Amino acid sequence: MAQVEIKFPDDSTKPFDVGTTGLEIAKSISPRLAKVALAIEINGQVCDLGHAVTQDASVRIFTFDDVEGRQVFWHSCSHIMAQAVQELFPGTKLAIGPSIEEGWYYDFDVEKPFSPEDLGKIEKRMKEIIAENAPFRCESMNRDDAIKHYRDKSETYKVELIEDLKDETVSFYYHSRFEDLCLGPHVPSTGVVKAFKLISSSGAYWRGDEHRPMLQRIYGVAYPKKNLLDDYLKRLEEAKKRDHRVIGKQLELFHFSDEVGAGLVLWMPRGARIRQIIEDYWRQQHLDNDYDIVFTPHIAKQELWDQSGHTGFYAENMYKPIDIDGRKFQLKPMNCPFHMQMYKSRLWSYRDLPLRWAELGTVYRYERPGVLHGLMRVRGFTQDDAHHFVARDRIDEELSWTLDFCIHMLRSFGFDSYDIYLSTRPEKAIGDDADWDKAEGALRTALKKAGLPFEVDPGEGVFYGPKIDIKIKDSIGRSWQCSTIQFDFSLPERFDLHYTDRDGERRRPYMVHRALLGSIERFFGVLIEHYAGNFPLWLAPVQVAVLPISDDLNDYCGRVVKRLKEAGLRAEIDDRSEKIGAKIRAAEIMKTPYMFVVGAREAEADSVSVRKHGTGDIGVKTIDEALASLQAEVASKGLE
Repeated sequence: MAQVEIKFPDDSTKPFDVGTTGLEIAKSISPRLAKVALAIEINGQVCDLGHAVTQDASVRIFTFDDVEGRQVFWHSCSHIMAQAVQELFPGTKLAIGPSIEEGWYYDFDVEKPFSPEDLGKIEKRMKEIIAENAPFRCESMNRDDAIKHYRDKSETYKVELIEDLKDETVSFYYHSRFEDLCLGPHVPSTGVVKAFKLISSSGAYWRGDEHRPMLQRIYGVAYPKKNLLDDYLKRLEEAKKRDHRVIGKQLELFHFSDEVGAGLVLWMPRGARIRQIIEDYWRQQHLDNDYDIVFTPHIAKQELWDQSGHTGFYAENMYKPIDIDGRKFQLKPMNCPFHMQMYKSRLWSYRDLPLRWAELGTVYRYERPGVLHGLMRVRGFTQDDAHHFVARDRIDEELSWTLDFCIHMLRSFGFDSYDIYLSTRPEKAIGDDADWDKAEGALRTALKKAGLPFEVDPGEGVFYGPKIDIKIKDSIGRSWQCSTIQFDFSLPERFDLHYTDRDGERRRPYMVHRALLGSIERFFGVLIEHYAGNFPLWLAPVQVAVLPISDDLNDYCGRVVKRLKEAGLRAEIDDRSEKIGAKIRAAEIMKTPYMFVVGAREAEADSVSVRKHGTGDIGVKTIDEALASLQAEVASKGLE
């Protein structure tokens, strides 16, 4: 029999018979791998384990430990859930059911929203389907026949999806008594799923368009072992306790008002105080590290956005133009074009570069109502933006410097664990191959020099340049997209940017976009959830609550507050005529880091009884001792 040469991720090779399946390849490696294998990648294409290899190929076996394996696993669960829903609720129409970052969802057109009791019934039927251990299999159908097939079944959403496809044939996946329009791949059989939970249901517009039908979306999650599911559910409960929307209201940090408009943040005094601390630190660190701070308008003539390409590539996220003096002006969705114009304001030499221009610029982007989510997804936000204009022979050192600065800033806020991705050239890209090779090489070198582990996302760069994405991990292990270091070969070309090189020739600079915190709003939301509202002392809006035991001690406590403020600390007195227990409870609810309880003895000795939030009494200290301790903690940012 003819054979094919199979290459594995460790670069080893092995001959196999033509037609060998992914499962058979997994068995040849080890019985254990075959038992946990979920899918196979053949020459970059993720396939079912039953897929046959018919030519020489590079392969990789995916398990639940791999992102690709989890996506296949969860997508298969969405099909199992869809079968259960249609069997329990006849007449239900199917929309889409993708895997997501943590689990899956499926959108259904049903007569009424799902209740918690309905979810319980669906879970029960899913268990029965899983017990069948029914195999998943793929079949193809002519596009026109597929449209007729689904029209006959009144599956209008599937018809619409197929009509949007350009391929002459479409694929279906079958298991048990169920079929679905699907590209796949899927796990070998329903019995692979061992532990799952339906998390919630909610309304969702078809294709995210508020003018289309409202569907009912069910979210679920599954794991190959029950203990892994239990761990996830514990993390989910902890995440609910940390919900920044709940804590933000409790601590009076921010507010949303229907009268103002959805997705527009109102910063309350305590939240604004933290924002100011963040921004002041951001500015000082940038100034100390050779950045220049710039400011740009909130609107500009539409021609600027035409030149930058935003009206062509980004129109759906931009608001309608405003008419001013007969000219169209556009609310800015980005800061970049302004910085291009500033660069063009004069001639630059290689001696002037690199230029590092940073801005806390408020931008406005249209987000559909269904995706707005507290501070995490808003319509107006302040982007901590920077653009580096770099001489072509200095890009390696500039990127290393930029990456080091990003990590330094993230660690200052208590984030020291990251998922880092290097996204390389996509199939459709602008710019010279040599520039892409140099840019990707420079990004890779910077990551290796910094000793940071990273994964390569082949072809996932944007069309105008490769990039590094840094996702920070919070205290309960969730990843949040934060910093981006992004090459841009487009804007320097569109705006015809140049500098004079040492040989007197005019050359186009390399330009790097750099977002560090991402946006102040979203980063603040992440901080709230990371710390569960228990901000480190340097960030806390009120660092010390001074609590007199009786009204006759208010004057002394007022002087204590004054000394704290003169020492640069944020302090408040609770001079209400309440019992000390009530004052302590109020300070605990507001998560104030320290409480200075003052009785007659403390006042006589120029001291305070110190309590720490969540800990309790830590002893009596003189004012000077307490001040020195707090100032040292602020200086260390609680990281030492």
